[in-house]
Amino acid sequence: MKKNMGNTDKAVRILLAIIIAALYFTGTVPGVLGMVLLAFAAIFVLTSFISFCPLYLPLGINTCKKA
Repeated sequence: MKKNMGNTDKAVRILLAIIIAALYFTGTVPGVLGMVLLAFAAIFVLTSFISFCPLYLPLGINTCKKA
């Protein structure tokens, strides 16, 4: 897997994951919607740590700085 995520992209994803988790665990977003959003938050964190987003491949997006 070739990295296709830059530092800003990773930071935004982690920040969104933290916000979603906070909303879920405070009860602001309960039920099925909360669980779905929590799953997206987990995916955001995972893709941030590996610096690769599979959805970016077919869309041709690369936010990683060129070497």
